[in-house]
Amino acid sequence: MNWTDSDTWIVITAILCATASSLPGCFLVLRKMSMMGDAISHAVLPGLATAFILTGSRASISMFIGAVVIGLLTALFTQWVSKFGKVDKGASMGIVFTTLFAIGLILIVKAADHIDLDAECVLYGAIEMVPLDTLTLGALEIPRATITIGIILLINLALIIAFFKEFRLSSFDESLCDTMGISSKFMHYLLMTMVAVTTVACFESVGSIIVIAMLIAPPATALLVTKRLVPLLCISCLFGTMAAVIGHSLALSIPVAFNIPETTTSGMIAVTSGILFVLTWLSILWLQRRRTIVTDQAEGADS
Repeated sequence: MNWTDSDTWIVITAILCATASSLPGCFLVLRKMSMMGDAISHAVLPGLATAFILTGSRASISMFIGAVVIGLLTALFTQWVSKFGKVDKGASMGIVFTTLFAIGLILIVKAADHIDLDAECVLYGAIEMVPLDTLTLGALEIPRATITIGIILLINLALIIAFFKEFRLSSFDESLCDTMGISSKFMHYLLMTMVAVTTVACFESVGSIIVIAMLIAPPATALLVTKRLVPLLCISCLFGTMAAVIGHSLALSIPVAFNIPETTTSGMIAVTSGILFVLTWLSILWLQRRRTIVTDQAEGADS
């Protein structure tokens, strides 16, 4: 396995993606809204395609705005369907994101007839290409995606620090939050905005399908380890970092070791996230089993 400067930038970008996604992802998991991340990551497709069709350009700013708007509308439509359609939130998320995702695919195919807009790249991302698009800052050439996602990470971190009490209250008890004069609806849509912006920022690097793994898997794994909010946020970021480093390393080493066609870094990061969850879960079960055996032995000795 030959590690190059490009691999370093790929891993750094993946770590930033995982960390930026894990922070709002923790609150999605606590609110039992994990599917919302999946919904938004899929539903941004029509925003991207519409922005391209209207402007005739793949300029980042127009497509970013289009995707964020659709992401926020996804959260709004989900609330409407759940409230006025008298269905649970899970069903309303499924209705909204599958409909918008299908519309997005149709629009992308339409746009692809006029320019090389690759639907597969939109779905799976191209994090391996990140080092090819750089910006010069002083004496350093830094990938544009790395800078963008790094800024989003700082914004997410700043918002969580600034509204930590509000996020905590609204995540665990919305009624108490409203009673204390804090709008739970405002906090909900602030969180949805963070998820939408983060998803779109990571979209180009990891693709729509893989975003959900980075948004939910590390927080879900961390929740197995701790129930306290601050450690949950920190451990979630740690698991996201581990998934990024191990995932890219496996993407490089597995083809060489097993003589198979090359794998994708995004896919291996998603697989690694799932493996970390399973290993953590099994480790906790083993520790609980060992604790039970030791307790039973101690009680038997006392008797």
